[in-house]
Amino acid sequence: MLEIRPNCEHCGKDLPNTSSEARICSFECTYCKDCAGEIFNNVCPSCGGNFVVRPIRPSKMIEKYPASTERVYAPKDLSKAKQLSDKFKNVPPQQR
Repeated sequence: MLEIRPNCEHCGKDLPNTSSEARICSFECTYCKDCAGEIFNNVCPSCGGNFVVRPIRPSKMIEKYPASTERVYAPKDLSKAKQLSDKFKNVPPQQR
């Protein structure tokens, strides 16, 4: 089950369960739409995978299965992230 992390790991922007701006990779690294698309070029700076829109947990399920409240804030080294995104941004995710 997804943790539904509450913030962007790079810029710290709040991303509550209902946010349509949250993006995640297959390891659930969580970034806002701007960081995932504009800074990291759809290449996760941790694993090199791609990002997808994080699903929103339905309100009837959020009480039984609450979103995480633990904030993960670990801004990335932008020069290293750029090297990784330059390497993979034009490679389809299934071929990375």
